[in-house]
Amino acid sequence: MSDERTSRPRSPGRSERLDAFMAGYDFDFDPFQLEACAALDAGHGVLVAAPTGSGKTVVGEYACHAALAEGRRCFYTTPIKALSNQKYHDLVARHGAGSVGLLTGDVSVNGDAPLVVMTTEVLRNMLYADSRSLDALGHVVLDEVHYLSDRFRGAVWEEVILGLAPSVQIVSLSATVSNAEEFGQWLDTVRGHVDVIVWERRPVPLQQHVMAGREIHDLFDGDHRVNPRLVQLARDEARQMRDDSRRPRGRSGRGRRRVAYGSGRFGGGASGEYVARHSRRGSPTPSRSAVVVALQRAGLLPAICFVFSRSGCDAAVRQLVRSGIRLTSREEAAELERIARRRGAGLDGDDRRALGWDGFVEALRRGVAAHHAGLLPVLKEIVEEAFTRGLLKVVFATETLALGINMPARTVVLERLVKYNGQTHADITPGEYTQLTGRAGRRGIDTQGHAVVLWQPGMDPRAVAGLASTRTYPLRSSFAPNYNMAVNLVHGVGRARARALLEQSFAQFQTDRRVVELSRRDDDVTEQIGRAWAEAACDRGDIAEYARMRERVGGLEKEISRTRRRDRRAEIDDSLERLAPGDLCWSHGERHDGWILVVAPGGRGPDGPGPLVMTAGHRLVRLRARDVAAPLVATSRVRVPRRFNRHSAADRRALARSFDARTAELDERPRAASAPRPDAELT
Repeated sequence: MSDERTSRPRSPGRSERLDAFMAGYDFDFDPFQLEACAALDAGHGVLVAAPTGSGKTVVGEYACHAALAEGRRCFYTTPIKALSNQKYHDLVARHGAGSVGLLTGDVSVNGDAPLVVMTTEVLRNMLYADSRSLDALGHVVLDEVHYLSDRFRGAVWEEVILGLAPSVQIVSLSATVSNAEEFGQWLDTVRGHVDVIVWERRPVPLQQHVMAGREIHDLFDGDHRVNPRLVQLARDEARQMRDDSRRPRGRSGRGRRRVAYGSGRFGGGASGEYVARHSRRGSPTPSRSAVVVALQRAGLLPAICFVFSRSGCDAAVRQLVRSGIRLTSREEAAELERIARRRGAGLDGDDRRALGWDGFVEALRRGVAAHHAGLLPVLKEIVEEAFTRGLLKVVFATETLALGINMPARTVVLERLVKYNGQTHADITPGEYTQLTGRAGRRGIDTQGHAVVLWQPGMDPRAVAGLASTRTYPLRSSFAPNYNMAVNLVHGVGRARARALLEQSFAQFQTDRRVVELSRRDDDVTEQIGRAWAEAACDRGDIAEYARMRERVGGLEKEISRTRRRDRRAEIDDSLERLAPGDLCWSHGERHDGWILVVAPGGRGPDGPGPLVMTAGHRLVRLRARDVAAPLVATSRVRVPRRFNRHSAADRRALARSFDARTAELDERPRAASAPRPDAELT
């Protein structure tokens, strides 16, 4: 097969170097890969925006190939250590251990090699330290550059882009974003000669599903509408939850606690009481063992199940082992044990006991494993090799597995669409959903990938459909200068250059474009208003003058209304201040409408006077101006004992009897104080 590739005639627009590079792969390059490699040959930087799993890392690997051919260095940066480790092993397999190094902060291997894989923070620190390692640098690959939007770490990518020497060619590899052209324009502005290449075609089509109960439903029907069966399921569940909410909850009131977070559109609308009751019978939320069995029956294994916590991944593996599930044949189980024995040969007995080695191998033999940043490298390497070879059937993983690690599966399962983002539990974004489901579908093996979302109480299938179908999410800068950044820049390049660099950030670029856009829109609106005034001609007078008069009248009416409210409040305050113990008044208001008896006067405080009164319901309250609609006038008297004790039940009952006896004698209810007449000048 390799001979066939090398014997193919070279395209007239392709370099010999690119042909030699392509000879090392057993598949034909897509047009976007060829275009990006050609841009590098032309000496340009390149931004490649393509779906997860489409092969954009080929462009980064070509940058490494080009650097070696030119006798220069290439740094390949990634956002996480796991991805750095995997890319290091990939490049070692292609170029040899002597040509490749690894720097991840806690690991340093052959750091002076021509090709060095590192986390982005390591390169940023090199720039601030003005490291000698940058002298012969020709290319830098920024893998997963859309991390620039990350509010905690995103600024690092901008610092690197702004800090690298102009002679360095930057290869930016991004997931599909709606404003790739805008990002490319910024790169072209601050770097010069950057080609933007956008590729939106997935290498393997993706089918979206929702699993409820023991059934896997298509998320969309044949007409690209939300599956009506899922909509009906949501309605039935909502009705059941309403019925449950009307039942007595017990003296403690338990059962009202929500069981999930975020907006509630993706689940979490059910109370703890509802989940506890329905988790035992007929719940549409499937168990993990039910999920795996259903996937196996549907021929949808191997699968990656994303669980947004390390402990959750480990617990899921233990649950499946306890359920007795076995997904491997006898031959596969034996091969998995051989892989574990070979990779773990360096672990002694104490290490194995500390790692729970026996349990790990037992789960491995059954075709199940966990993968997350908390695993030791040797365990992760076993899982990655076994899964890549198709021996492992189910891997429970955190989202780090979605960040470019080469472990594609036929199916991706999302247990929840809500995760902890460092501050609170929030809905996952369309970008995160696309990144996670991008692992589904193995190129050259599967004709279709599958994404399965597990039903959660309170889930809205229309919201899930909106999340799954959104492909236009923008890349937004999270660049925010801090003291550490400022000190490093001033120390490294001086105050003037530091200020210039900060003004060149992507955040400033987006802000400037927004200001220009808003200014242009303001000019358009002003012009439209001018044309409207010009066309508003009338034979009965000046339209503009009429509009100004109407505006003036409106302002006067508002001022009169405010004055009237102030005067009314002052009248009510004065009436409350004049009330004396024993005064019987009729109160007009929403809170106290009826007879009230003044028990004790109230002096003026921050809220005005507040006499203590007894209401018709025999309650003692402080009466404020906001509680009545009109000034109060005493119409009768009731004797209030001088030593009346408001805290004495007997005193209150005696006064209430006197209150009721006196009001029973009064036939007519006083009218509310009349409102002030309208201003004669206005009418």
